[in-house]
Parts: sequence; structure tokens; C-alpha cells
Amino acid sequence: MGVDFEAPNRAIQNGNIPKLPRPPRPNYNKIHTQPLPVKTYPLPPLIPHNPLSLLHIAFTYLFHLIFPPSSHPLAPRRGYFSAETRSIHVIDEKTARVLWEHGFFGKGSLSRSEPAWLEREKIRQGLVLGNTSEEATRKRREERKQFKTERARKEREAIEEKLVEEATGTNNVNRNGDIEQSVATQFERPFDPADVDHHDPPSVPSPEVEGQLAVPPSDVASEISHLQLPTKTIINQEHLQLTFEEAFFLIYAVGVLEIQDPLTSQVIATSRLLSICRSYSYFPPKSPSSLAPDDPFLLSYVVYHHFRSLGWVVRPGIKFGVDHLLYNRGPVFTHAEFAVIVLPSYNNAYWSSTAELFELVTKKQTKTWWWLHCVNRVQAQVKKTLVMAYVEVPPPASDDESIINEDGDVVDIGGFLKRYRVRELILKRWTLNRNKD
Repeated sequence: MGVDFEAPNRAIQNGNIPKLPRPPRPNYNKIHTQPLPVKTYPLPPLIPHNPLSLLHIAFTYLFHLIFPPSSHPLAPRRGYFSAETRSIHVIDEKTARVLWEHGFFGKGSLSRSEPAWLEREKIRQGLVLGNTSEEATRKRREERKQFKTERARKEREAIEEKLVEEATGTNNVNRNGDIEQSVATQFERPFDPADVDHHDPPSVPSPEVEGQLAVPPSDVASEISHLQLPTKTIINQEHLQLTFEEAFFLIYAVGVLEIQDPLTSQVIATSRLLSICRSYSYFPPKSPSSLAPDDPFLLSYVVYHHFRSLGWVVRPGIKFGVDHLLYNRGPVFTHAEFAVIVLPSYNNAYWSSTAELFELVTKKQTKTWWWLHCVNRVQAQVKKTLVMAYVEVPPPASDDESIINEDGDVVDIGGFLKRYRVRELILKRWTLNRNKD
């Protein structure tokens, strides 16, 4: 008996579309092995009961000492400064993939987080089978919304039925008798063709069609999965978008990125890029000569560098009304554990030397109780711990020529950033039902 090749088409026409097997989930532990876009060469482990491990460690150490391996790529990754979006654009697909997979840097310009526009477009046009993380999130949110709507409807119907029962009161016995009599009368009526609903779904076809056995749903799924998909080339219209903090960390701290000016196609020096980021942290941008030690970029980058150095994956937190979100390993593994707010602190004696400076800094660091309550309440609702990062702002270093030159550019970036200090304060919302102990 031959195989019925028309069974998949008949199953689709009858509405019995079998579910295709779910594609395997990517191995994120293997994809995101490296926390930064650099290679490391650790020594082999020491095994106490195996003396040969000492020889292995010594050989590896001497080999790396004589022939030191390179941890950075031969050619640095390249990005482009964008004054319109106040960000850094990475156009090369391989560079964008490396920066995302090794440290979760940036976001896709046409995506929520991971640059996945090309995969979504291929699925939309039917070129590949599968599902992206954004589509899975959207489907999960729709199902959750539908579930809540259905639950609210059932609760409302239950309340209405309860009110009707309480309103009828003592008439329940007579009413039940009338209902039973009406039901019996309905079943005693002769058959009327008008009672038939002509919009009922079609009946399920029999197992045998035209003398041949229909293919089971599993075989239908296999037949559909083996269909040849059309081939078409799609140009990727998405690029990776880095914030100023992420880009400067990759340039200054890691050393794997260089920024080019799109107008002159020249590489921007690190000291010059620092002045540009500080200027564009204001709106409208300020001139380098009018920059202050409490620039928004400086305060944000000091906190970003602080937590990145501690091993956290730092992501923008504008979605929850904060400056940064801290992930233990990354957004594909767990949700953010901490939400960080950057606050300036002016404890240096310089900021209280004159009445004008004291009034200015008092106005900058004054926050209302309602603001703190609202921010803390939002973080408690999304199950995140609020971290208030206070940055100790030093006095201006314009007089020190070893740090800042005549053009206003920072010459010694390390000495300039050492003048800042970060203090962390964890704030939790106390509730009676959760904090009884």
C-alpha cells in the first residue's frame, strides 16, 4: 500500500494542522561563554594526587611566557559615532554578534534587545522555520492577557449568579420546578430542521479516504517539515546600537573597539571621545570648556565601570525608571537582580566653599520623598532590589595640566577617573505580609 501524499494537503484544508516539533533551544551556556569580547588563557587545573599536573602547569606557563598569545583581535572592532541618536553604531554583522554574545553589549536598532531582525524577517517571509525570542515573548504576553480577561469574565459571571440567587431567595423551589417542566417540554417537541446550526465546524474525516489510509498527524508533520522552502536573499537593515558608556568601556577598559567619525572617516582618539561623550550628555551639547566634573556621562560611566569591574552584566534600565540593571550572567539566563540609580554626592570641601556652590549642589542632590517612594514601589513590583549608587564628585581639575590640556581634553584618563568614588546603598520596600520576621 502506497503513501498518501495528498494527506497533508487534506489535513490543512480540514483545519487539522498538526503542530510542528519545537526547534531546540540554543545552548546559551556555550554561546555566551566569554564574559568579555577578549580571549583568556588560564593555566590548567592542579590535581593533588597527579604529579604530572605540575609539569603540565609549568609547561603551559613557560610556553605562554616565551610565546605570549594574543587576547585581542588583530584588527580592532569598528563603530561609528552618531550625533543624531547620541550613540555608537556598529554596522558589521560579525562585530555586532561578537559584542552581543560576549558581554551583552548594545541592542539591535530594530529589536528589543538582541539584534534578531534578520531572523524575524526570514521567518515572516517563510524562508526558514522557527521562532525568535521576541515572538515567543509577544505570544506569551498575549496568552497571559487572554487568561486574565477570561478569569475576570468568569469572576464577574459568578458574582452575577450569586446576586441572582440571593435576589430570588425563597422562590428557588418553584423556579426549579418550572425549569424542570420547561426542559421536559423541550425534549418532547418534534424535530425541527430550523434548530440545526448550519455554521457548525465540519466533521472529522474518516480514517480511510478513497480506499487509502490517511497519514497520521506525526507523518503529516514530517511531510510538512521536509517541504523545500523558497530561497531569497534579504539584506540586513539592522545595526548594533551602543550607548556612550558601553562604547567607552570597550575602548578604554577592554581595548577592542575604535570609533570613527562618519564625516572624516578618521579614528577618534580616546581623550577626544571622552570630551564628545561628556558634551553630548547635555541637551543641547555643551562646549568642552564649559564641562563640569558632575557631567551626566561621567557619573553614569563611573557607576557602569564600577559594576562591570565587579563582574556584573550592566544593561540600560530606562524600562523600569532607573539608570542601570545588573544581571548575574546576562538577560538570556535570568532576570535582572538589581536596579541602580546614579546620584551625585558633594562631600568635598570645595562644594561648600562659597554660598553659590553650596546652593547649587544642594539643589542638585535634593530629592523628594514621593520620588523615592515611586521608584522603590516600581522595583518592588518587578521583584528587583533598588541600589542607590552615590558618586563622590571631586572638585574641577581644570588647573591640573597633567590631567586636562588647554583644549579641555583629558590627557590622563586613569588619573582623572581615580578621583571619583562610588558608594552603594541597598533600599528595600518593607511590607507587612512579606517581612513578618
